[in-house]
Amino acid sequence: MVEWYLFLPQLRLSAADIAERARHAEASGFEGMAFIDHLEAPGLRDENIWEAMGIATWVAAKTERLRVGHLVLCDAFRHPAVLAKQAVTLSDASNGRFDLGLGAGSWPAEFTRFDVGQQDPKARVEQLGRHLDLIRQYWGDGADENAQAPRRSHPIPLVLGGTGPRMMELVRRHADWWNVPANQLEKLPRLAPAAGTARVSVQQMVGFVRAGADPGAVREVSTRRFGNLGSGLVCGDAQELVGHFSGLAAQGVERFYVWFADFAAPDSLHEFGDSVIKAFAGAAGALR
Repeated sequence: MVEWYLFLPQLRLSAADIAERARHAEASGFEGMAFIDHLEAPGLRDENIWEAMGIATWVAAKTERLRVGHLVLCDAFRHPAVLAKQAVTLSDASNGRFDLGLGAGSWPAEFTRFDVGQQDPKARVEQLGRHLDLIRQYWGDGADENAQAPRRSHPIPLVLGGTGPRMMELVRRHADWWNVPANQLEKLPRLAPAAGTARVSVQQMVGFVRAGADPGAVREVSTRRFGNLGSGLVCGDAQELVGHFSGLAAQGVERFYVWFADFAAPDSLHEFGDSVIKAFAGAAGALR
C-alpha cells in the first residue's frame, strides 16, 4: 500500500485556512501533510509565508490522525541541538505524528538577505551531514553523552530530499525516506538503486480534472502556473491519475506528496480522495 500526503506550501493562506485544508485532507484519506521551509517565499519576496515548524505544530494540534512534516526543513535555519529538541517535542505532542524532513537549502537569495547559511552548495551538504550525525547523538542513538532529555517516545522518520551524489550518500547513511522533488522526477529510474534501504517518495504537482470540469481549461491554468516543473506536473481526470500513480508505484514509489495546482481547494481534496485514492488501492491490487 502506498501513502498519500498533501503538499501545501504555507503561502497566501491564513493559518486558519491551512488548518481547515488539513482537516479536509484528513477526512479525504490523506495520511499526512507537508509544508515548505523558507524565510521568504521563493520568487515572491513580498508574499506572506508562515514559519515551518510553527505551522506544522498548529496543524498537528488541529487534526487527530494526519502526520505532519516538511519538504524540507532547511538545515541552515536551526542549530541541530535546537532542531533535535523541536522534533522530539512535536513528535511527543502529536503522539508520534511527526516526520523530520531535512535538506541543505534551495534558495540562496534568502541566505544573503537574512545572513544565514552558505552560498556554496557543496559546503551546505557537508554541513548537513555533520548535523545529521549530531541530531542522532542528541536523540540518544547509541550511548552518547550528548543525548538530550527527554528521549524520543516515538520513532521520528527522517526524510531527505535531493538527487545530487553527495545528497544520495546522506540518503544511504541516514534516511528512512528519499524524496524526489517534482522538478527532478525524470531522475527517479536512474537514482532509485542509489537510495539504499530508504523508501522512495515523490513530489507530484497535479492538475486535477474534477467531474464536470473542462479538461482543456484545467490543463491551461495548471500549465500556466506550474509548467516549469516539466514531468513534475501531471494533468488528468481520476482514471488518468490512477494510471499515472500506478506507473510510479511500479517503479518502487511508496509515498506520493500531492501538490494541487488549484492550491488544494477542499472540494478537490474530497473528490481526489473518493475517486483517486480509493480507486488506486483497487487498481494497484489488480496490477499485483
